[in-house]
Amino acid sequence: MSENAPGPGDPRGTSDPAALRPGGVMGGTGESIVVRKAETGRRAAPSTEEEPEVFASTVRRKPQSEAGYDEAPPGVGRLGVILGTVLAVLLVGSGVTLWLANRPDSGDVAPAAAADSAQSPSAEASEPTEPTVPPIKDTAAVLPKVSGAVGTKARIEVPKEQADGTFVVKTLTEGDGPVVKKNDWVTVDYTAKDWTTGKDIPSSYDKGAKPQLFQAGAGELIAALDSSVAGRKVGSRVLVVAPPEAAFREQGNSQLGVGAKDTLVFAVDIVRATDPTAIVSGTPTDAPADLPQVKDNGKKAAEITVPKGVAAPKALKSAVLIKGKGPKVESGQKVVVQYTGLLYSNGKKFDSSLDRGSAFSFVTGGGQVIEGWDKGLVGQTVGSRVELVIPPSLGYKDQAQGSIPANSTLVFVVDILDAG
Repeated sequence: MSENAPGPGDPRGTSDPAALRPGGVMGGTGESIVVRKAETGRRAAPSTEEEPEVFASTVRRKPQSEAGYDEAPPGVGRLGVILGTVLAVLLVGSGVTLWLANRPDSGDVAPAAAADSAQSPSAEASEPTEPTVPPIKDTAAVLPKVSGAVGTKARIEVPKEQADGTFVVKTLTEGDGPVVKKNDWVTVDYTAKDWTTGKDIPSSYDKGAKPQLFQAGAGELIAALDSSVAGRKVGSRVLVVAPPEAAFREQGNSQLGVGAKDTLVFAVDIVRATDPTAIVSGTPTDAPADLPQVKDNGKKAAEITVPKGVAAPKALKSAVLIKGKGPKVESGQKVVVQYTGLLYSNGKKFDSSLDRGSAFSFVTGGGQVIEGWDKGLVGQTVGSRVELVIPPSLGYKDQAQGSIPANSTLVFVVDILDAG
């Protein structure tokens, strides 16, 4: 997940939940593995009430991708920051109040900002305001021409006339796949151009680049992409004309040579869409006799039975229960998974994304999750269901974490839904 710690521009986060990890943050900007929902970056005072715990932080994180079109970690992706630049990047160097209402159908604002505006009208009047994202239309006075087949790099020709500020999202070729819903995990390819300068912008079709994976309408990306796929069919090519207010706003993007007043053009190819409650398909096979046995439970948390009289392994153990037909997961890729986790010692479940009805995403190999996940999932194929038995040395070691005692061996069943 991206999805890095929630920074000042993150729509939901306040501080880094990764700091809660025993021993400190994993690998720079890592994902906290088990956090209490009430905690937001520092260890909370002991409570006498039992609070729900989650394996993966429910605080939204800044998205990352191998393609580099999110705010990629150092050394990952040569294309730099563009479509997936989180609001933290958009607000760098400014004192602008967080603003989330970047879609015509959204009235959400950051709770802190809403409270401040209600309590201090004079302060609100003195603070700079973000430009409003224009309403989406399907045409404008003049439009770029897009040619080429869906699934290949598009050719974008911009008119001699300058853009008129209209935010256009228009289906050029309609696919025959399912309609993308808000909060679906979507994989897209794209070609991009700066209308104002006529210069090409790095594309997912460029050599070494990869598709972009993000959650539709979740407010993680610039409005140009965030608003371009929901309601459209998989297999479609969509033209997006994004005025500055729907792209990088007054900051522009110096790394890409995008100026503060530049209008951008995208040809977006919708490759896949995955419902956040989805699971992998296929007939499961039994795990080896010396590993916990898994009973498929559909879209409910898997039933996992730890074998009696079998000592917990001291090394990472894994078993592929369903072999997916997708590509292999590479280190540095963003993946979307469902999972169920329990303690090897007593078989007690401590978390499941299926119980929450929402898949979990993270970037592999970046220390965002416990080491057993990074080692056990990289190299597996998309569409697979994998059982992992993780010794303490690749989990939380000698530190207790919520309901997980120190030196615990952990068992996970993970469905790999997508990777981008």
